[in-house]
Amino acid sequence: MDNFTFLNPTKLIFGKDQLEQLKTEIPPFGKKVLLVYGGGSIKRSGLYEKVINQLNEINATVFELSGVEPNPRVSTVRKGVDICKKENVDFILAVGGGSVIDCTKLIAAASKYDGDAWDIVIKKAFAKEALPFGTVLTLAATGSEMNSGSVITNWETNEKYGWGSPVTFPKFSILDPVNTYTVPRDQTVYGMVDMMSHVLEHYFHLTENTEFQDRMCEGLLKTVMETAPKLLNDLESYEYRATVLYCGTMALNGMLNMGYRGDWATHNLEHAVSAVYDIPHGGGLAIIFPNWMKHNLHVKPSRFKQLAVRVFNVNPDGKTDEEVGLEGIEKLRDFWNSIGAPSRLADYDIDDSKLEIMADRAMANGEFGTFTKLNRDDVLAIYRASL
Repeated sequence: MDNFTFLNPTKLIFGKDQLEQLKTEIPPFGKKVLLVYGGGSIKRSGLYEKVINQLNEINATVFELSGVEPNPRVSTVRKGVDICKKENVDFILAVGGGSVIDCTKLIAAASKYDGDAWDIVIKKAFAKEALPFGTVLTLAATGSEMNSGSVITNWETNEKYGWGSPVTFPKFSILDPVNTYTVPRDQTVYGMVDMMSHVLEHYFHLTENTEFQDRMCEGLLKTVMETAPKLLNDLESYEYRATVLYCGTMALNGMLNMGYRGDWATHNLEHAVSAVYDIPHGGGLAIIFPNWMKHNLHVKPSRFKQLAVRVFNVNPDGKTDEEVGLEGIEKLRDFWNSIGAPSRLADYDIDDSKLEIMADRAMANGEFGTFTKLNRDDVLAIYRASL
């Protein structure tokens, strides 16, 4: 286990009918609030009206930024920054899923920066301060509600990168499972794939003596896998929505990976694909992750064997570590297929015509990954296996 310091300052407010907490959480920061959200789903569900009512009760002056994309774009961020600077906004409230929250994080940071928001994403500038913001989560997936990370797309240049800063933790996040009832089946599936992928990114590392962290990761994976079919058969079950919602937050709030750093190469691979084709992030991960695993099975077969035995109940008797590991990878693929996740890039009508462009995007900062470093040949091999 490596040395570590853990800090997560986000206040997590979990459970039914917690929206009224807005009336106590926001006022200390000021009266001018920018409300950030995506399409029309929060209006159709009635959540928008409930949020506005809460803001009216504290006499907030509300400005709005709607239309945040599933892969949030820096062009939308710039609109939010313009509002914040022009109106001297005190606080930003993100109502939506991870994309809305990721967009909000960059708005918050760029509103305190004199240059262009994209500078922060490409690390030309570092976010040293940010407007305070909170979230009302509507989708179990990214964990952005309780971490400082964000992923932003520049559609004009077909680039998509992750970034983060200690100043971009939400001040609070309200998680009411009822607000996820209206999430469609396909988005529910993508969300579960995403949170499982976060855990798998943690899991593949080379640090010794992480037995407790391993068990936490394995337990979260098993919980999602046991709950997923039940939830997909009952999309308005409070119990199942609550379980998955909590799993999504815990998968990426720093609790699972104290004392080591995971790999994160698969996310980089997927970001390059969705930067070019604008596909759902969870769908891309479902396609690519098993192929990354197969490509790197040789690096530490015992790691793959442990996952296969403990999570997928593979019988290791009379088999090599590689054989057990491969069987576990196939069981992961089978599970994701069973809940309706895609398995080939062809499922999104993606062929080999832009493989080189995607590889360019993935290799923008050189070789990547901590479990093992991927070079351009590795990237292309994984993409080809994913076609």
